[in-house]
This record gives sequence, C-alpha cells and structure tokens, in this order.
Amino acid sequence: MTWHRAFQVTAWICVAAIVALSLVSPALRPVTMLPHNVEHLAIFVITGFALGLGYPGYLVRLLALLVVFAGAIEVAQFFAPGRHPRLVDFAVDAAAGCAGAALAALIARTRPSLVRD
Repeated sequence: MTWHRAFQVTAWICVAAIVALSLVSPALRPVTMLPHNVEHLAIFVITGFALGLGYPGYLVRLLALLVVFAGAIEVAQFFAPGRHPRLVDFAVDAAAGCAGAALAALIARTRPSLVRD
C-alpha cells in the first residue's frame, strides 16, 4: 500500500468515526480526559490532514467540503436523541479541518513522494 492510499483509508476511517461519535447517544460515546473543544480540534485536524494527503491537488474543494461536513454534522445532531448542536463546535470543526488540509497541502508541495502512487 502506498502512502497515498494509506492517507485515503485513514481519512475515510476518520470521517466514519466523526459521524458515528457525533450521532450516537452520549452514554455510548467514549470519554477522554481532553476538553471537549480539544477533542473536536484533534479529530478534525487529523481528518483534514489525511484528506489533504490522500487527495492532493484538490485543496479548495477539500476546504469547502470540510466546512460543509462540519455543518452537516452539527445539523444532524438536531435529530439525534440526547445530542445538541453548537455553533462553537461548527466553528472549531470547520477551522480545524481546513487547517489540517492546508498543512497537508504544504507538506505535499515539499514532500511529493508522500502523495505519489
């Protein structure tokens, strides 16, 4: 498996984890010692980074899709029992995802071997 493919797989695992953890009952959600906003920041930075290295050359599209994804997750929480959407979560998620993708784009320019098949 190439690095390129590994980042794609990682990205989609992260997307699935975000969806699952954002919509399950709070009682089923794992609890970490990290503050709530740090948890959001971390998973979205990792997701944006993996998407950026998994799909190089699509930075603008990825940025737009990450913002839409962050918004969709928050809107979906209106329909998930026990979950509560928050504007601050949307802001942190969107900004962190975009930061991860932008960092990946910078790395892809300096280390193209990471994104070549």
